[in-house]
Amino acid sequence: MQTTTGHVQEIVWGPEGLQAAWITCPPTSLPAPGQYLSAWSPEEPLAPLAATLFAGEILSDRFLALPPLPSSWQPGTQLALRGPLGHGFDPPETSRRIALAALGQSCRRLIPLALQMLERGSAVALFTDAWFPPLPAALEANPLNHLSEALPWADFLAVEVDRTTLSRLRKGLGLHPADRLPVPAQALYLADMPCAGLAACGACWTPARRGLLYACSDGPVFNLDDLEW
Repeated sequence: MQTTTGHVQEIVWGPEGLQAAWITCPPTSLPAPGQYLSAWSPEEPLAPLAATLFAGEILSDRFLALPPLPSSWQPGTQLALRGPLGHGFDPPETSRRIALAALGQSCRRLIPLALQMLERGSAVALFTDAWFPPLPAALEANPLNHLSEALPWADFLAVEVDRTTLSRLRKGLGLHPADRLPVPAQALYLADMPCAGLAACGACWTPARRGLLYACSDGPVFNLDDLEW
């Protein structure tokens, strides 16, 4: 896996008081929607762990790295970047009506997928109770309790969940225990990934229909049918 050099271009403070950062990097290091990077500063050789970076926006030569980030990073900080890592979102080419749902306190990891699908000419609807940044007028935003109404309309569903919110997904979709989803669906599963796939540490284990899966290497985006929910 390649390691390249990037730089912190700008620090951005969100409404929750946490810092995000615009990071410049080679185009080959840009993550696809749902992928992540492992990053550390060579200026801090004693830092205990690399940071896991997800993107909230992706441009041609930089991306917006979402919190949590090391507080020591400042504009101009040099970074070593490993990745992009993991599996990202992969909607069917025929998808034209996309439903996105974030069950936690942030939906920003879904925004790159939303923008990508809008560029393809798809209709996109976001369902969340979390704060979200300014969105294009073409992206419809809805309260999370309207999510069940999206299933008859959508031909692809993407969700952002963690170990806690995954257990609430079936209720949020208005499904009974034996019901199956009527559309293809993928889930970005958020978990601590301290080894970023290098050591098989097991910290990011994910409940699956057949044994366990690991967010760092098998995900972090999974086909929803592969997870136990």
